[in-house]
Amino acid sequence: MISFNIDNISNDLKQVLTDKINNKTKPLGALGMLETIALQVGLIQNSIQPQIKKPSIVVFAGDHGIAKKGEVNPFPQEVTAQMVLNFVNNGAAINVLCNSNNLELHIVDAGVNFEFSNNLIIDSKIALGTQNYEDQPAMTLAQCEEAIQKGAEIVRKIHTDGCNTIGFGEMGIGNTSSASLIMSSILNIPIEDCVGAGTGLSKPEISKKATILKSVIKKHNVTDPLDILHTYGGFEIAMICGAFLAAAELKMTILVDGFIVTAALLVAQKINSAVLDYCVFGHTSGEQGHQKMLSHLNATPILNIGLRLGEGTGAALAMPVIKASVNFLNEMASFSDANVSNN
Repeated sequence: MISFNIDNISNDLKQVLTDKINNKTKPLGALGMLETIALQVGLIQNSIQPQIKKPSIVVFAGDHGIAKKGEVNPFPQEVTAQMVLNFVNNGAAINVLCNSNNLELHIVDAGVNFEFSNNLIIDSKIALGTQNYEDQPAMTLAQCEEAIQKGAEIVRKIHTDGCNTIGFGEMGIGNTSSASLIMSSILNIPIEDCVGAGTGLSKPEISKKATILKSVIKKHNVTDPLDILHTYGGFEIAMICGAFLAAAELKMTILVDGFIVTAALLVAQKINSAVLDYCVFGHTSGEQGHQKMLSHLNATPILNIGLRLGEGTGAALAMPVIKASVNFLNEMASFSDANVSNN
């Protein structure tokens, strides 16, 4: 049984924080989303002087059974393992962005169809990829629950090491298909409204992908969140689900990335809706389904710059905005401090 003890954030300091924000040397509301974020982070930490400590990105990688056939993905399954090694070798976009913004990066093998021998990769492998959900559920319920718990354990370790602000990324050829199936099932909307280009499908290929996934949904017809996750998910998506829940339980500020990560959040908030109190949405993905997910969650993302790469890149790019929000709250002068008239 999956259970996380997540408290809704307290509003005890809401008025004090609001007054502090409003009394900075600026017109009311002039810092826009920085003010909203500063208030949220202050409430998450229950402090009028919140701090961003050891901000981190965790990238979970896993392979998908359906990707072996190559019908829904333009890149072969082997690219998952190759990209994990690229992360380790500091050569990917997420490496550049984490290095640029002084973020710690953790790489997790959740279930890649490859045996790594690199101690820079966190080995949490459940299996050598999932099964093909065209034929059977992607994973067993037991495997799904194990993945959720392993994702939670990884976050707890990172938190113990001093991190209080975290974002999640993913790598897995075929995982936009899993995310589309999860989205369609939880939001109860047609799969055609969820499917996008992924890593670069053409319009006819997108149509073919939607047709394949429509038959998958018809075959399984699941509605319970955990059933949806173990039937359609990847090990990396299940681990991100557990990571969300553990981070919220630990009262961490969580920066949400794009389409696949938000699909994991759709499941996590069905398990415990309080997780959303701790989420700041990094960006709007170029995947059409992500915008519908954000609308369903009443989320206002920080950035909208056409990203659809994954890897946690949107979260990494938005992290400086979180830092800036907290810094203005703590460091900007008030009207009385600066002897500036505010009326």
